[in-house]
Amino acid sequence: MTVNANVTNHAQTTMSGAQMVIACMERLGVETVFGYPGGAILPIYDALHGSSIDHVLTRHEQGAIHAAEGYARATGRTGTVFATSGPGATNLVTGIADAFMDSTPLVIITGQVATPLLGRDGFQEADVVGITMPITKHNYQVRETADLPRVLCEAYHLASTGRPGPVLVDIPKDVSSQVAPFVFPEAVEIPGYHPPTLPDALQLQRVCAAITEAQRPLLYIGGGIVSAGASEELRAFARQTGIPVVSTLMGLGAFPPDDPLFLGMLGMHGTYAANLAVQQCDLLIACGVRFDDRVTGKLELFSPHSKKVHIEIDPAEIEKNVRVDYPVIADAKQALQALRSMSPPCTCASWLAQVQAWGQEHPLTYSQDESSLKPQYVIDLLNEMTGSEAIVTTEVGQHQMWAAHFYRAKRPRTFLTSGGLGTMGFGFPAAIGAQLAVPEATVVCIAGDASFQMNIQELQTVAERNIPVKVMVINNRFLGMVRQWQKMFYENRLSESRIGAPDFVRVAEAYKVKGLRATTPDEARQVIVEALAHPGPVVVDFLVEEEENLFPMVPPGKGNHEILLRGWEE
Repeated sequence: MTVNANVTNHAQTTMSGAQMVIACMERLGVETVFGYPGGAILPIYDALHGSSIDHVLTRHEQGAIHAAEGYARATGRTGTVFATSGPGATNLVTGIADAFMDSTPLVIITGQVATPLLGRDGFQEADVVGITMPITKHNYQVRETADLPRVLCEAYHLASTGRPGPVLVDIPKDVSSQVAPFVFPEAVEIPGYHPPTLPDALQLQRVCAAITEAQRPLLYIGGGIVSAGASEELRAFARQTGIPVVSTLMGLGAFPPDDPLFLGMLGMHGTYAANLAVQQCDLLIACGVRFDDRVTGKLELFSPHSKKVHIEIDPAEIEKNVRVDYPVIADAKQALQALRSMSPPCTCASWLAQVQAWGQEHPLTYSQDESSLKPQYVIDLLNEMTGSEAIVTTEVGQHQMWAAHFYRAKRPRTFLTSGGLGTMGFGFPAAIGAQLAVPEATVVCIAGDASFQMNIQELQTVAERNIPVKVMVINNRFLGMVRQWQKMFYENRLSESRIGAPDFVRVAEAYKVKGLRATTPDEARQVIVEALAHPGPVVVDFLVEEEENLFPMVPPGKGNHEILLRGWEE
């Protein structure tokens, strides 16, 4: 818990619960909150008026929570969300689940009906504590006004320490309105909550011995590297040992894409080299990952020849999906620092040559001609024109995977996407949060035409505040991933996958946002230049080839070695 000294003086001994909420947030250094007001949370909005905190009014609660996720993911700081009771709170549920799956630190403050009405099905009452219990790191319903400072300090501490995640604080309206003594805790002590950080020295010695013995070691890294701020330690350890690296979707940016050790993303839409390396390695060093199904494919066939190291801060993830030989429960940054200091020797030059040869044999590729516009080409152009230096968010679908393939993020916290939950509607509001968190950055949302429509109302948010987010709509007039699966696995029965789309340029202009369109490769280059040069928000509609399919692909139920490099029909 950090305390910000440069805040409003709160020397008075009593204040309302709502005033306590704002006072605590100021002391904890909260600068930005995303939200949408309503009756049960009005006391808190009244106390917010005139405070030092910048409130961002989104046009839907789901927009607010995804924006807070983008803010948190781009900075590592905890995002904060306000919403009212009932439908306001339930509109947050998808975003809470998304943050929980992707370990994003959030504090969600919801208004609630007054305590005498709890359980009576009053107007706009919903049991948000019960609803969100499975998808929060912890949640509270505060019944006593005097408890608010302690609870809020605990909430921010829980959200940001150990394995990060969302924490919800539900505040009945009478609790936020009543007056009580304000006592700000000097420290946070939560019985039973002591997240591990330092690795066990004896276990690390065993890991080092395994590295020394290995002929074909491989580093498998994920979003935990980014959360722990361990990218530099990862890079130093990999270069010191010469061990090649594969990444999950959530780990992209944690290791330089142009480093000779990097083989790309593994899993269902991973590279040929990454997937074969996982299958052929004899030591798999997993760090900050959870062995999810999109990575492993059929579990019985996953990395069958390897001993496995799992470095993970959350003990619940150890052997949840895959048996491991060397569990290391620790902060990834601390564990990699310690491993590097132990300097385990590694003789894997011939192995590195082999995996690099696989990458050269089957690189990621596409074919662009003059007659149509390929989605891969659009993203390739964006990568070229931003020098891989933008913060990129994505929606979910084919375009998300093409972005993972062809936008080569150089640094952590610059590729923000919904991994575990796969939430359509995440990318645009997340870009808003990222842009407000890092105002000097170029922030681009790569969106599908279907996903963009999930939270298209946030065009009003960017227009009103002139938030210079650039939305690149990969418009194929389909639910592209659904259409591809229907083609491959359902005998091309295209049941309700043609989504259609409005005229995005005219929609943008209706919100007083600049709209552009491209239908050819030359036009694509021109509009990206124009969009990046524009000082405000822009929506660019790229009319791409309708039935372009996404490859490589490991079909469901198959092992990673059964990767398809081209179309099923080919």
